[in-house]
Amino acid sequence: MEVIGSSDKQNNPIPNIPYFKVDPIVVLLLGFFTCGLYLIYWNVKIAEVINAANQKEVISPLIAIVTGCCGLSLFFYWLVGRDGLPKVYELTNQPQKDDSVLLLVLGFFFPMITAMIVQTEINKLY
Repeated sequence: MEVIGSSDKQNNPIPNIPYFKVDPIVVLLLGFFTCGLYLIYWNVKIAEVINAANQKEVISPLIAIVTGCCGLSLFFYWLVGRDGLPKVYELTNQPQKDDSVLLLVLGFFFPMITAMIVQTEINKLY
């Protein structure tokens, strides 16, 4: 696994972030064709990236697996939107926004679409 890390223009250290750049359409297609099994793997990889970006454990791998297996993906997306993505926005110099409610609602009805939204934001790190 490749790890990305350096410093930005203001010499602030950027944490070592595992490389997990996937086209959002691929996330949708693999999620659909594997009947959601790919999303369990995807949850674990996104949790690794979110934890590395935040330099602390925001989402444990166990939570990522359980929420992917038991149909509780809306809880996973809520954690990502509330605790994980703000640091990603900071690292990519985007304006801060709270996507937790949006991801929670979409995660309930359309988990694969929600995964595409999160993957799009994660891809901006690379």
